[in-house]
Amino acid sequence: MHNDTITFKCFISIIDEGLILDIDLSTKIANLKIRNPLILASGILGTTGALLKRVAIAGAGAVTTKSVSKNPRTGFPNPTVVKLEYGIINAIGLSNPGIHEFKSEIKIAKEGGVPVIVSVFGEETREFSEVAYQAEEAGADAIELNLSCPHGPNIQYGQDPKLTYEVVSAVKSTVKIPVFAKLTPEVTDIVSIGLSAEKAGADAITAINTLKAMIIDIKIAKPILSNIYGGLSGKAIKPVAIRCVYQLYEALSIPIIGVGGITNYEDAIEFIMAGASAVQIGSAIAFKGIEIFKEIEQGIMDFMREEGYKSIREMIGLAHKR
Repeated sequence: MHNDTITFKCFISIIDEGLILDIDLSTKIANLKIRNPLILASGILGTTGALLKRVAIAGAGAVTTKSVSKNPRTGFPNPTVVKLEYGIINAIGLSNPGIHEFKSEIKIAKEGGVPVIVSVFGEETREFSEVAYQAEEAGADAIELNLSCPHGPNIQYGQDPKLTYEVVSAVKSTVKIPVFAKLTPEVTDIVSIGLSAEKAGADAITAINTLKAMIIDIKIAKPILSNIYGGLSGKAIKPVAIRCVYQLYEALSIPIIGVGGITNYEDAIEFIMAGASAVQIGSAIAFKGIEIFKEIEQGIMDFMREEGYKSIREMIGLAHKR
């Protein structure tokens, strides 16, 4: 009887392992095959190749660098970051060493074994193309066009369909790797911007960037951030991001990468069901640590097993199927 019990337990274990193996967490953005739908968002732990490699090892399916420009940029003086209960407001000002210095970091990041997406920006269209070309030369697997930072010199590119088209088409004609357009929610109609990016040849849309925000210290009656305004990320913007992904999915044919306030597996699945083929995680790392990638991956896997899903693809856009 004892031996029969052991045999039965082993049989159940094999079934469990089989179920795990049957679940496909991989997803595809353009020609990028990603082992799971969790991507490091730009701006968090993306300043060096070593950090990007560490995030890959920690379980991310792909990593995105901090936004890089043609020339070095110092950004704004401190204070630049305010951590809140519901998110983070930052006005770092897109500080970076410039693409020439950053190329070596891209090469190190590649050692993580997952796709490396390089976020680029510029003050004019030509700079976007130049930085993207240099990033491709250094080994980038894809380019994410930061058209929408609320405290940088580039938000106007993501607020005007013509400028969006101009930048996307210029970069697409310069590089061979996939190009993603990161959009701002601070527009009257994000769908029109998304359609313009798609028409220009964008391979995917990243939605959304941070929302312009500020906070005041009531003791001294002054804004806390040196730049006065910053970008709000985290839980507070998740419903806005979900809405944008949902609307874009209804109108576009290209994949969408959802980002904004993902702190657990339920958030990630909500984005996927709204239409995201993958999601980016950023601010939550400041609250939960780098372990969040494995935590969310396990949560998604458990949810899929419980609900009978075998692949991420089955859940993409499911909320649209009435």
